[in-house]
Amino acid sequence: MKNILIIGCGLLGSSLVRKIKQKKISKKIFVYEKSKKYLSQIKKLKLPCKIVKNPNEVIDLCDLIIFCTPMSEYQNIIKKINPKLNSKNIVTDIGSSKIESQKIINKYLTKKTNWLSSHPIAGSEVSGPTNGYASIFDNKWCVLIKDKNTKLNTLKVLKNFWKKIGSKVVVMNADQHDKIFSITSHLPHLIAYNLVKSAQDFEKQQSYNLIQYSAGGLRDFSRIAASNEIMWRDIFFNNKGNVSKAIDLFVKNLLDFKKDILKQNNKNILLKLKNTKKVRAKIIKLKHDINKPDFGRD
Repeated sequence: MKNILIIGCGLLGSSLVRKIKQKKISKKIFVYEKSKKYLSQIKKLKLPCKIVKNPNEVIDLCDLIIFCTPMSEYQNIIKKINPKLNSKNIVTDIGSSKIESQKIINKYLTKKTNWLSSHPIAGSEVSGPTNGYASIFDNKWCVLIKDKNTKLNTLKVLKNFWKKIGSKVVVMNADQHDKIFSITSHLPHLIAYNLVKSAQDFEKQQSYNLIQYSAGGLRDFSRIAASNEIMWRDIFFNNKGNVSKAIDLFVKNLLDFKKDILKQNNKNILLKLKNTKKVRAKIIKLKHDINKPDFGRD
């Protein structure tokens, strides 16, 4: 590739800048970023990119354009760049839900543009260019969204791009993607936010200084709940149907746990606890984590 334009240079956008430069994937990397705070960080870090004040300045020069912004910004960005987009541009995004964002894309994006949505399964509870790093994508899945209008050459180009970035690539449709990640990602984050809120509510009701006694469970959930609130609001809203069903399933299982605890149903509780441990074993076997204590636990 000759040139790449990254729109939005937070955690993942800045990590892409670092990795693209490291792997020499393109000659030039252009960045469009609205946040003055992030622009200041990019300059201080001396990231290997050229900052542009308007993305339309460089669209003609770019083979690949990557949206690395919250999904709520897609519509405005598409409207901004639409006049300059052409059939030579390949456009992708890194959003975490796809059905609703695909509707926005199909409605507003010029038909002559090659759009194919991506979702690199990488990230952290921290945000911004200072927290980005080149290896964040290494050996992580990147989902590419294929539909009936997907051009095979566009799919091939993006497969090669994400593999060079260090990701393992899998292809699925938007519906399958949103159902899977409503359980594996969106619900866990929602539970983390709600658990921390419950701790805050309990602290107010009981007038206890609860947080100073936080055990490993609350501490670990608080890390997830420290994630970017704009990004997660957009994910919950964009995948509201699947997230709502995931909440219903979670509430059902939680009430079953409550019933077994109140009845002291030893057999049911032990069976549930033993079966759920199998998931952790499978995650380790698949090398999605390592079997070592985290956060200094012993």
